[in-house]
Amino acid sequence: MTRSVLFDTETTGFDPLTGDRVIEIAAIELINDLPTGEVFHALIDPERDIPAESTRVHGITSAHVAGKPKFADVAEAMLAFFGDAPLVAHNAPFDFGFIDAELARIKRPALDRARMIDTLVLAKAKFPGMPNSLDALCRRFEIDLSARTTHNALLDCKLLAEVYVELTGGRQRGLVLESEQSLSFAQYTRDAERTPRPIVPAEDALAAHAAFVARLKDPVWNS
Repeated sequence: MTRSVLFDTETTGFDPLTGDRVIEIAAIELINDLPTGEVFHALIDPERDIPAESTRVHGITSAHVAGKPKFADVAEAMLAFFGDAPLVAHNAPFDFGFIDAELARIKRPALDRARMIDTLVLAKAKFPGMPNSLDALCRRFEIDLSARTTHNALLDCKLLAEVYVELTGGRQRGLVLESEQSLSFAQYTRDAERTPRPIVPAEDALAAHAAFVARLKDPVWNS
């Protein structure tokens, strides 16, 4: 079995180098690219204000994170959940950049970029020249977006997990193997129980076939 972790962050802004901070982290465990139901989720006190324009994107206000743990308080649990697995994210350099900035503040090493799997890169390779935002991919794969009124790290992870399955063919691979096994067993059962019933054509049908073959040039039936 191959374990990977799909994760997402919500932040106070777009650039950790200018003081923007992480306010939400969510992660989902995948085994062979399929969700197992194991989840990590934390709302985080960013130790600064959350601008109104950011709240319009993700719906999180300063009141939502008041009294929540700081990043330093959840870092160990997050890293333990990540383990040494590949890390999947949409526009992964953005999320890696923010997590790395938070890790640097507590003097922990950055995430290994060799672990990065960027679903945006996968989507652009699969659908070049087309919109490849998470919303666009959900619509393309007919994934229900009705609950996504704002960006939410945990909901986005769940949606991205469905998108990732489609991008990697994971669900199709599993269904093909399962259907092939079921078909093989069913075919074996039918073959074992079948009673041979020879089909004997009527005389007029044999005559009609012979007349048809006689009109053909060098028919293989006469070889």
